[in-house]
Amino acid sequence: MSRSVLAGIDGSGHSLEAADWAAREAVLRGVPLRLVHALPPLPGDAVPAPAVQTLHDVGERMLQRAIADLGARHPELRVRGEQTADAPAVALLGAARGAELLVIGARGSGGFDGLAVGSVALGTAAAAACPVVLVPERPVGAFDGGTREAGAAQVVVGFDAHRPVDEVAEFAFAAAEARRAPVRAVQAWALPAEAVSPRTLFVTEEDRATWEDQEVLQMADALRTWQDKYPEVTTRADVVLLHPAQALLNASRGGDLLVVGRRTDARAAEGRLGPVTHAVLHHTRCPVAVVPHAG
Repeated sequence: MSRSVLAGIDGSGHSLEAADWAAREAVLRGVPLRLVHALPPLPGDAVPAPAVQTLHDVGERMLQRAIADLGARHPELRVRGEQTADAPAVALLGAARGAELLVIGARGSGGFDGLAVGSVALGTAAAAACPVVLVPERPVGAFDGGTREAGAAQVVVGFDAHRPVDEVAEFAFAAAEARRAPVRAVQAWALPAEAVSPRTLFVTEEDRATWEDQEVLQMADALRTWQDKYPEVTTRADVVLLHPAQALLNASRGGDLLVVGRRTDARAAEGRLGPVTHAVLHHTRCPVAVVPHAG
C-alpha cells in the first residue's frame, strides 16, 4: 500500500469526517485507503497488561467499524486499518513517508470547545513528507452532505506569480481535474514601496490601477503553463489588494478545497508553518491541503 491515501483515526467525530473525506479522495485517485489508529498515551511505565490489551481491543473494534462503514458507502474503495503504540503525531509522520496524501481531522478527541486546530494536526501539517489535508469539524461544500449544486465544486489555491511553486499548483490543478471542478487562483498584492514617500500623502487611482494591471498580467503569464497542462480545467484568477490570509479566507468560503504551500527547511527538524498557512488553518471551514515544497 505504498501508493495510498492515509488517514488518522481516533474514534472522534472529527476523525471520522476526515476518514470519509479521505475515502472519497482515495476513490478519485484509484488508490487504497489506509487508516492508522495510535493507541492513547498511557500514564507511567508500569501499566498492567490487561489495560493495554483492553485499549488495543477497543481500538481494533473502532477500526473495524470505520472500515465497514466506509466500505458500505464507497463500494469501490479498498481500505485496511492498523494500530500502533507510537504517539499519534509520530505514527502519522512515519506512515506518511510512503503515502500520496495524509488526511486528518483538524481536531481529534482531545482539545476543548472552540479549538479550531489541534496539536497533532498542526504537527503533522508542519512536518509530513507528503501533502496533508486538514478537514474541519463541519466542512462546507460537496463534503457536508451534498447540499451544493452539482458541478459547483471549486478548488482554491494560493498563488504567487512572482515566485510560483510548482508543487502547489500541480496539486491544485490535479485535484480540480479529478473533481471536474474549476481552479480559483488567488494572489494577494500590496502597494509597492514607491507608493509611500514624504511627498505623497495618498495613492492616485491611476497609479493603483497601473500597479494592479501589472500584477494581473504577471499572474496570467504564470498560470499559462498550468492552463496548457490541464486544458479541461477552467481557471479563474483573482488578484486582490489584501493580506494573503484574508484573501484566501474570503475565497475559501465558496471552496471545496483550499491549497496552500509549506516551505520545507532541513534546519528545522520539526518543520514549521508560515504565518499565512497558520492563519488559514485556524479560521477556514474549508478542507485545507498543505503541500510541502523546497523552494
